[in-house]
Parts: sequence; C-alpha cells; structure tokens
Amino acid sequence: MTDRLREVLHTAAADIPAYPVYGQALATARRHRRRTVLAAGAVLVLVALAGAVLPLARTPAVGPAAGVDAALPDRVGVPPFGSLHATDRPRLGPASVIFTGQAPGLMYGDEGSIITVVGADADRYRIIKGEREALAGGDTVLSPDGRQIAFRSVGLTPRVEIVDLVTGHSRTVSSGVPGTVLTGPAGWSPDGRALLVGDAVPANPERSAYRGVLSIVWLDGNRRTRLADEPEGFAWPAFAPDGARLAFQTGRTVTVTDLDGRRLSSFSLAPETELAGKGAWSTDGRALTVTRRDGDSWSLRQIDPATGRDLGAMDTPAVSGVTAIRLLGWAADGSARVVAYLPAPHAPAAFDVPLEMDQRLAYGNVGTVRVLALGRGAEVPTTLLTAPQDVVSIDVSNDVIRSGRTRGASPPHGVGPRFWFWTVLITVLVAGIAAYRNREGLALWFHNRQARQTRRRSGRSS
Repeated sequence: MTDRLREVLHTAAADIPAYPVYGQALATARRHRRRTVLAAGAVLVLVALAGAVLPLARTPAVGPAAGVDAALPDRVGVPPFGSLHATDRPRLGPASVIFTGQAPGLMYGDEGSIITVVGADADRYRIIKGEREALAGGDTVLSPDGRQIAFRSVGLTPRVEIVDLVTGHSRTVSSGVPGTVLTGPAGWSPDGRALLVGDAVPANPERSAYRGVLSIVWLDGNRRTRLADEPEGFAWPAFAPDGARLAFQTGRTVTVTDLDGRRLSSFSLAPETELAGKGAWSTDGRALTVTRRDGDSWSLRQIDPATGRDLGAMDTPAVSGVTAIRLLGWAADGSARVVAYLPAPHAPAAFDVPLEMDQRLAYGNVGTVRVLALGRGAEVPTTLLTAPQDVVSIDVSNDVIRSGRTRGASPPHGVGPRFWFWTVLITVLVAGIAAYRNREGLALWFHNRQARQTRRRSGRSS
C-alpha cells in the first residue's frame, strides 16, 4: 500500500462516525431484558388470575379443612357483582348457609336465580346459577356437612345437579321417573350419601293435573327407590336422626316410611298444623315436631310418629308477625333453630287466615327471612341471623345447627374477583391489539428513542 493510498483511507475513515459498540450492546441487552420481564409479568398475571378465577379440569379431590369452626353468620348480604362461582378456585370448602331471593344481585337473565353460598367459618361468598325462583331449603338444599349443594339444573331437560364445594366438581342425578316435567331435590339423608328427589308427573293426557313422586337416590351407585306417589304432591320431608325412617306431608296427611318405601304409619294433622321441616324429628327419634298457627303467631308442638297423637306444646317461645316458620333442627343446648319468613310489605295475601304453605313461602309473599333460636323456657325468640330485603329463603347445614355456634359477619361488598379478572384480561387484549396494529409506529418510536440515547452518551463521552 502506498503512502498516498494510506493517507486517503485514513481521511475517509475519519469522516465516518464511530459506532458505539459497547453502548449499543448494553442498550440491546437492557431492551431484551425489559421485554422479557414485561412478557413474563403479563403471563404470570394472567396465569394467576385464571388460576384464581376459572375452574380447572381434573382438580385433585381434597378433604374438608380439619378443625374448621363452622358457625352461623349473624347476617348475610347480597353477593357482589363479579363474585366467584362455586366451582372456581380457590375452592370454598364446606358452607354454613345458602340463600336465594329476588333482590338485585340474586337474579340473572330471564328471572334465573342466583344461589348464594357462604363459607363455613368466614365471609367467603360463592354463587351458583340455578332455575327461576329457586327456594333454598325447598328445592335447593345444602348437605348436612355443608359440603354439597343440590339444586334444579338449568336446561331444557329436567334434572338435579350437585356441586361439591370442596373439589369443585359437579354431577347430575335423576330419579328415573318416566314422563317427569319438573324435578328437584327435596332433602339429604343424615349421612349425605342419599338424596331425596321429587318429580311432577302429568296425571292425565291433557296435563290438567299432576301427581307428585318422591324417590331416594343413593349417590355412590345411583340406586333409586320410589318412596311415594301422591296425587297432591308432598312437602317438608324429614329424615329421622338414624336415617332409617322418613316423614313427609301430603295435603293434611303425614306419612312415615322406611327407605325401601314401606309405609310404617299415616295420620291426619290437626287444623292449622304443618310438619315442621327438615328438623321435624326429635334428637332421639321418638317424636315428630309440627308447627301450629294461631292468628299470625306460630308455635312448636310434638306428636307421636306412629299414631299422630298430640304430645303437647313445647316449652319454646312462639314467633309472631311472620308468614310461617320452618324448623331447621336442634342445637346442642336443646334449643330449636327455625327460619322465620317475614311478610313482604305489599304482599297480596293475608297470613292470619288459612293458607297453603307453598303460598305462604312464595316469592311475592315473603319480604325477608331470619334465623331464630327458640330456647327451652325462653319468653321470646333470639335472632341469630338477619338478611337483606327480598332474600326469601335460606338453608343452614346440619353441622352448624347442631354446633350452635354463631359469629359476627361482615359480608363482602363492591365488586368480586371475576370482575377484576375480565377487566384486566380485556385491557391486556385491547392493549395488545393496539400495539400490533401500530407496530411500525412503535418500532420507529423505539428507534428514535435509541438514537437520542446514543447521541446523549456520545456527547457525554466527548
């Protein structure tokens, strides 16, 4: 190479701006790291939200939490908009209370019912979408241990659905009664292994009349036994404590059967008297409890389950100013736990006159409910739980009833986790779509930003 050529090359090289290799390498590394962190953060947020909100398939079964102090909350509230479903994670575990009604937040779609579930030991709420005008304690029932809920499934085919609150799994069961037009659960056996299912079947081709069929379905093998087929239907089924006998009311008649459907006794009730509810049997199984109305006041009495003979009034206080009461069961101290149905302010019915029980408990006639303790020898009932207006039905787990424990409650408010999940997800999707559609502009902005940073670093180094 000649000296002249060497001088020309040096002069040309001097006119070319130096490339900041080290600075550019650092900038590229930082940019890559930022993108990696942002992407990983977005993925983690989405996974965490999805894991917390959406039900996962093949979830391993877990048992109820040991040592859970199940207790009755002293009040319940309407579930927040965006509440988790009963099948969502994290699993709720056993429940203390379920309730239904027609308050805002307790209905969806075309008058479908929101079944609200309250945790056994804390104010953790979940929801289930059920059929219209679902009645907690009637056609929507909580298992004795609070672990499972049976309800009328939404759909064109009449069926009963059961949700396990511990595993999040659900299943459907059927009584196998042909021609049924309406089916629903009616009660649980004391051990939770069998479910009573009631069906309405047309009694004539014109379908102008229906008969009620009561069956028991064993859940471990789906074995079914028909217990009763009555032209007037049935109400208020109650298992004896040992689970070997069942009492139910048809019209003004109470029937006691065994689990094979054999009739053990049948007798008529006195006027203004009703089988008390799922807790109708005494704790020793020797007596049945009935409710008697006197004007707008209701009291408890006991009768002989073999003959229907009146055994006298119980030494518990009467409940006044209500449409009806329903006996949930007996606490360890011997007091009765009842649901009191308070009349709606503008109910069309008068409740101090004879009236069918299904009318007394109808959505339009009940304003709200309370759970009361009727202590032995007490002069007045003790209010244990209150509910907002238009909560019209409630059920309590047998474990909570027997324990007699109550707790101060603070129902959730505001919006629930599902609301935040969808809000974040939609925001991320919109931002992602916007970034993709403006990717060229973003790339130019990044390039200009990097060039400005390079010039600033070059100025500082010189």
